Amino acid sequence: MRRETFSWYSPALGKDMPIVSYGHYGFALLLVPTAGADYLEYERFQLMDVLQPIIDSGKLRVFSVNSVNKESWLNNEMEGAHKGIRHNQFNDYIFNEVVPFIKNNTSQETPIIVSGASFGALHSMNLFLKRPDLFQGVIAMSGVYDLTEYSKGFYDDQVYFNSPVHYLPNLGDEWYLNHIRGSKHIHLLTGSGAYEDPQGARNMSHVLHQQGIPHELDVWGQEWTHDWPTWKAMLPEYLNTRF
Repeated sequence: MRRETFSWYSPALGKDMPIVSYGHYGFALLLVPTAGADYLEYERFQLMDVLQPIIDSGKLRVFSVNSVNKESWLNNEMEGAHKGIRHNQFNDYIFNEVVPFIKNNTSQETPIIVSGASFGALHSMNLFLKRPDLFQGVIAMSGVYDLTEYSKGFYDDQVYFNSPVHYLPNLGDEWYLNHIRGSKHIHLLTGSGAYEDPQGARNMSHVLHQQGIPHELDVWGQEWTHDWPTWKAMLPEYLNTRF
């Protein structure tokens, strides 16, 4: 499996941001880390090992980015409004830097699916919903799609506009809705075991249903906990059977 690392100074974030790529061909899968983790998290927890046969087959090429959660929602020393500002800078980094980078390293026609687990699931869903013209779908695993779960009681417009269960019910712009509805790959996965919150996925599914957005909700059993064995089973299963 070809593995390459890259880095550049991000104008949006004001610092160097590394990214790692696995594979050589196929559609692009953009992985967003969990909570306070980094761009190598999925590799450290052997997710890339279980994906290697799919990657080597040429079905997909994986790109994994750093998070800035420790500089935003997980930074207890930062004011709430500043957390939102930093998070929006991360969104800009993904939209205006990472997506063009992926296109330049694949092709302009290469579809991009965004995916993540836990906090990364919320971010992945948010990124897809905000720019359904850039992303062709989302695989969100073990997510809670209410940003107030992470904002420690703070709530303003920036929280609202990055919290899918808050803003999506009020979305009336048909350009966005038509692009979102046109995706064949909106997948919500969750376990039901320890530290999982399947109701979070059900809540997101309900909002999608209200807006007439086709999607798949898949609730796994009690043996599937909020941990890496679950995500290492879920992601290859979906990549093998839905793509």
